[in-house]
Amino acid sequence: MTKHIFVTGGVVSSLGKGLTSASIGMLLERRGLRVRMQKMDPYINVDPGTMSPYQHGEVYVLDDGAETDLDLGHYERFTHAPLNKDCNYTTGKIYLSVIEKERRGDYRGKTVQVIPHITDEIKSCIKKLVAPDVDVVITEIGGTVGDIEGMPYYEAIRQYALDVGRHNCLFVHLTLVPYLKAAGELKTKPTQRSVRDLREIGIQPDVLICRTEKEIPKDECEKIALFCNVEREAVIEERDKEFSIYEVPLSLADNKLDALIVDKLGLTQATPLVMDDWRAMIERMRAPAHEVTIGFVGKYVKHRDAYKSVYESLDHAGIFHNAKVRVMRIESDKLAVDGVEKALAGVDGLLIPGGFDKRGIEGKIAAIKFARETGLPFFGICLGLQCATIEFARHVVGLPEANSTEFNKSTPHPVVCLLEEQQTVTTLGGTQRLGAYPCHLVPGTKARAAFGVDVISERHRHRYEVNNHFRDLLASRGMVFSGASPDGSLVEAIELPDHPWFVGVQSHPEFLSKPTEPHPLFRDFIGASLERRRAKKTEAAARERVAVGV
Repeated sequence: MTKHIFVTGGVVSSLGKGLTSASIGMLLERRGLRVRMQKMDPYINVDPGTMSPYQHGEVYVLDDGAETDLDLGHYERFTHAPLNKDCNYTTGKIYLSVIEKERRGDYRGKTVQVIPHITDEIKSCIKKLVAPDVDVVITEIGGTVGDIEGMPYYEAIRQYALDVGRHNCLFVHLTLVPYLKAAGELKTKPTQRSVRDLREIGIQPDVLICRTEKEIPKDECEKIALFCNVEREAVIEERDKEFSIYEVPLSLADNKLDALIVDKLGLTQATPLVMDDWRAMIERMRAPAHEVTIGFVGKYVKHRDAYKSVYESLDHAGIFHNAKVRVMRIESDKLAVDGVEKALAGVDGLLIPGGFDKRGIEGKIAAIKFARETGLPFFGICLGLQCATIEFARHVVGLPEANSTEFNKSTPHPVVCLLEEQQTVTTLGGTQRLGAYPCHLVPGTKARAAFGVDVISERHRHRYEVNNHFRDLLASRGMVFSGASPDGSLVEAIELPDHPWFVGVQSHPEFLSKPTEPHPLFRDFIGASLERRRAKKTEAAARERVAVGV
């Protein structure tokens, strides 16, 4: 039957449960096993779609339109496990389902309680991923053991292990072994306390993964094993990775975690682990032949997780080109028009990511104008496309008050407007244009050259679009609409053909990029930026030769 791995966390948050879960999934996949991944989040929001990026980081969108936790991005980048709405549940979603059942009378007059009704609902969500073609389901429990909001999840997985048989479940606990600089030693007591909290709930961890700054001495590992009632070989050191998150699977493999899991779950169908290509990729990342700097003008650049998938996609493109991608993060609301040239002087390409609301919009438009006029490679994503359309309408077409109705409802030239399907929407959660939609590409365009096919499918998350009433006017002044919905009613991509590389897309291509399979548009954007950097070096060398009279 399908086996289960439950990943929990202790001591502090942000230890990397998502990365650890994704890495475990990757190792098992590379041992020939069929894996599904799932995240349980204890917060009461139904999904992260209405949460501020400062609160939650990016919202990761799936093909079926589910707005999910950013850890699902790690799952997709590390594994090939199919993801859908059943792969991310929140307390809000769990309780909403239970309340709807209560209102329908499904409980036949019973008093609805956390146990058994909420815990049963959680268990039913875990079971949705069980199938004959699935060997292992990995379920990550968000938050930290001991958090009051997480208690129903711990109780549910405790019960689940009894339901399906303890030998079919593995509990992996990620914890912290802090290093106290003043004392010059590692401390195991927080880990012991965390495991004690877990055992009080009724869960005995099978594997401890210990996050640490320093190497954990052998005697300390033995101490952890003894006091936490865990086998010594099941205490796995996971030292901080200062170079790349993509080292995590290799570190776990070097500690033989995959072999431990295969043995404990009796996964006799597993094949030998093959990681040679991944190791080779890491070595290329350590010694890149080139370097490129990308100006990243966004509203939430102070919070790195707000654009997590975009940053990762830039790195993926850098891996493809054997280049180190340096990101210069620039706050769009502080980018004064007069300061654009100075702010972007040292960059080789400009990227404008997605976002909402009017704060910082004028800074983004000023940066795009600079890129268009100087030939700086430009890549606009979602709001980036919309800002590029506004900038072009203002400064090329000659409509100085052109804007989006999102930022100015009374603009006389609404070159970007609300989608028709959004006109009657009155609620925020889950009501945008979400998920994968097909796009037809125009032959001879940079977008078509990047993908190499006529029809693509990309993920979306937006309410506003290019206004069709202005398309002919924009096209008459040189803008090319290189991608559109199958019926031609929605603009999906724009380009400027007389520019080295100026592309904007309404979709979010960052959700379909992997380190071994970079997204075509990120790949070609970094390629164009590298070419720009080489051209600048050649030009500078020529000027120097002229200056010395050579």
